[in-house]
Amino acid sequence: QVQLVESGGGLVQAGGSLRLSCAASGRTVSSYGMAWFRQAPEKEREFVAAITWGRDFTYYLNSVKGRFTISRDNAKNTVYLQMNSLKPEDTAVYYCAADRSLRRHPPEADYEYDYWGQGTQVTVSS
Repeated sequence: QVQLVESGGGLVQAGGSLRLSCAASGRTVSSYGMAWFRQAPEKEREFVAAITWGRDFTYYLNSVKGRFTISRDNAKNTVYLQMNSLKPEDTAVYYCAADRSLRRHPPEADYEYDYWGQGTQVTVSS
């Protein structure tokens, strides 16, 4: 069993930056595909970014490309999401997720992920 705990959310002005962290425990996630999703009020949860196991290929939602960067530190069993040039439309609860299926390409559907964190709120003011 894997436990995921997100941190780093908060209130920031438009144009600002935040770095989210997702600390895993229970077992190493170095062989798991990891992803970040977000859910804004009254909207469905959406894929934001993912990083594969092994070669650390990264994938992004089009609207965050060039602004967000996903990375992982296997020694710390932690995944990060660096968010720059934040916009009010980035406001949401951000969730970390883990996929244990050894896929070469990370899925964008949330139901494909096996473990989830509790989420961290990100609010961007205009």
